[in-house]
Amino acid sequence: MHDLLGQEFSGVNHKKIYRLYREANLAVRRRRKVRQPATERQALIPASGPNPVWSMDFVSDALANGRRLKCLTIADDFSHESIDIAVDHGISGAYVIRVLDQAACFRGYPCAVRTDNGPEFTSRVFLVWTRKHKIKHLLIEPGRPMQNGYIESFNGKFRDECLNEQWFTSLVQARSVIADWRRDYNEVRPHSSCGRIPLAKFSANHRAEHLNTAVSFKPGLCQ
Repeated sequence: MHDLLGQEFSGVNHKKIYRLYREANLAVRRRRKVRQPATERQALIPASGPNPVWSMDFVSDALANGRRLKCLTIADDFSHESIDIAVDHGISGAYVIRVLDQAACFRGYPCAVRTDNGPEFTSRVFLVWTRKHKIKHLLIEPGRPMQNGYIESFNGKFRDECLNEQWFTSLVQARSVIADWRRDYNEVRPHSSCGRIPLAKFSANHRAEHLNTAVSFKPGLCQ
């Protein structure tokens, strides 16, 4: 919070921010961690820069009338930037590749995508898409969500900060609120994992610094 307010009030001491934070009772109660049985985990290989690996998963919610909402979340493994959050009542394999093609128009196609074994990611149309664009498909083992730890971490923040704090009355409203949250997450909020600057700025800085040496980035083609 001090990092965020410091952009507008550079002279404010972090201790004063903390005192006001406590007086306003803004502290979020920490959740008790659930102990899980020890299991062998597959290590995630860190990406070398923005774009080589995208991780994807689904998050479910519902409208006030009980109708189901399905959110496709896509994040960059290196920068942890939210590439897109598609929201609809149902999302098929064909829907997934349309979202990915749209993202690739601006970012280029990734070298690999990491997913679970859901039917949308193992459908024929999705597998044909990965072969067409020469994208490696990294499938995690069934029942091992932490092998997709980057997107699991992002989804936790997305649920706690957006879905659990809203009461959606329509698909249009849900898309608008989620788009605003994603924009704030990428472009406004400082993140400790990238030097306490917004993720979008971190990615832009990295691309500028490595423009002449990047060899893994494949320019996107919109057909």
